[in-house]
Amino acid sequence: MTSVQHSSEPAPVVAFPAGFRWGAATAAYQIEGAAAEDGRGPSIWDTFCRTPGKVLGGDTGDVAVDHYHRFREDVALMADLGLTAYRFSVSWPRVQPSGAGPLNPAGLDFYRRLVDALLEAGVEPWPTLYHWDLPQPLEDAGGWPERDTAHRFADYAGEVHAALGDRVSQWMTINEPWCAAFLGYASGEHAPGRREPAAALRAAHHLMLGHGLAVEAMRARRPQNRFGAAVNLYAISPASQSEADQDAARRIDGMQNRFFLDPLLRGSYPADVLADLEGHDFEACVRDGDLAVINQRLDQLGVNYYSRFTVAGTPGDATQAVSSPFSSHSPWVGSEFVRFVDGGRPVTGMGWEIDESGLHELLVRLHREYPEVALYVTENGAGYDETPNGDLPLNDADRIAYLEAHLRACHDAIADGVPLRGYFTWSLLDNFEWAWGYSKRFGLVHVDYATQRRVPKESARWYSGVIRQGGLPDHR
Repeated sequence: MTSVQHSSEPAPVVAFPAGFRWGAATAAYQIEGAAAEDGRGPSIWDTFCRTPGKVLGGDTGDVAVDHYHRFREDVALMADLGLTAYRFSVSWPRVQPSGAGPLNPAGLDFYRRLVDALLEAGVEPWPTLYHWDLPQPLEDAGGWPERDTAHRFADYAGEVHAALGDRVSQWMTINEPWCAAFLGYASGEHAPGRREPAAALRAAHHLMLGHGLAVEAMRARRPQNRFGAAVNLYAISPASQSEADQDAARRIDGMQNRFFLDPLLRGSYPADVLADLEGHDFEACVRDGDLAVINQRLDQLGVNYYSRFTVAGTPGDATQAVSSPFSSHSPWVGSEFVRFVDGGRPVTGMGWEIDESGLHELLVRLHREYPEVALYVTENGAGYDETPNGDLPLNDADRIAYLEAHLRACHDAIADGVPLRGYFTWSLLDNFEWAWGYSKRFGLVHVDYATQRRVPKESARWYSGVIRQGGLPDHR
C-alpha cells in the first residue's frame, strides 16, 4: 500500500457545514473476493458471471480486490485519506448462505472485524444490507419477483442489525432497487439475467417492501439508530419541446425516479406511472398495507447520481430504446419505445454524460417536492480506462474535475436550503464493475489486479485535501 501524499492547499472559499460527512463507497461483490471461503454461499452474481457472454472478458468477483483479506490495509487507506465515513455493503450469501435459516458465524465475524477496524480508525461505518448479491437459493425459489424474498430479507437484516447495531448507528437497507429489478429481471443485463417485464415490476415492489419490513424490524430493536435507503436518480430532459418528447421525459422520470421516491416518501405509486404500466398486472402484487410498510419514516435518503438522460418519444421504434452493450432488451417496462439520445455533453469512460447541474436539480427537487428528509449523496463518481504510470500516482485529472464540479453542485444545493448532510464518492478502490468486468475503473485508489497493490491516484490526494479543509479550493 502506498500512502496518500499531502500538500498544502489554498484556504477554501467554498466551505461545507460543520459535521458534513466525507465518505467513499464500495459494494461487497465488487471488492471482497473470497467467494468460496469461510462458508460463503453463491450469489446470483456468482452464477451470472459463469454464464458465457454475460460479463466482459469472462471476469468474476471470485477474487476482486481481495478486500476480505486486506480490509485492514484498506481501512488504513481510508484513515490516511481522512474519510469520516465509509459506506460498504454486507454480503447476504456470506452471512446467510441459503438466504434463510441459520447465519454463518464466520461471515458475520468478518463484518464485526471490519466495523471494529473502522471505529478504531475514526471512520464511521455505513453498512448497506443489499447491494444486489441475492443468495442463489432464493433466486432458485423465484427471486425478488416472489413476495417471500422480501420477508427473507427483513429476517436477514434484523439478524445483522442485532449483531452490529450496538456499534453501528447508520443503516441503509437497499441500494439502487431500479437496477436490481429492471436490469436484473427486465433487460437481463445484470444478474440474474432474466427478461420478464412483469416479473421485474414485482421485483421492484418486493425490494421496497423488503426495505420497509427491514426498517420495522431494526427500528423496533434500536430506535436510536438511523435508517434509510439509496436510490439511483437521474435528471431527465426531453430532446425537444414536442409532445412526444415531453411525454417520454415524463415516462422515464416516472419509472426511474418517482416509481421509488413516491412510495418511499409519500406512501403511494404515481398515478400516471400506473397508467403507463396498464396491462402488466402490476397492481395485483400490491396488497393492502404494503404501501404503509414501504412508507416507513426515513432518517435519511441516499441519492446515487452519475448522469442526465435526454429522451425522445418515438412509438413503435423499440430497437432504438436500448443503449446498453449487454442487452437488446429494454429495462423501461411500459415505455420500451423511448429513445435515449446524445445530449451533446462530454462523457466519462462509461459513455455517461457529465452534467453536475443535474445533481443540483435533483437535490433541490427532493427538498421542494417531497416530505423533509436528510439527504446524502451516497454514490457519485466517474469511471475511465486508466493505465498507471509506473510507481507514480495516476494523474486522473478528468476524475478530479468531475468530483469538483459535483461537489460544487452539492454546495449550491446546501445554499438553496437543501438538507444535504454528506457525500460519498464512488469508489474507494478500483474494482469489479459488474457486466463491464475489470475494464473500467472508478477508484480513488488504483489497484493492480495481478498483485493487489494499492496506489492512491491524484484524485485521492485532491479529495483528501478537500476533506482536511472542509471545503473546495478557490479556482476563481
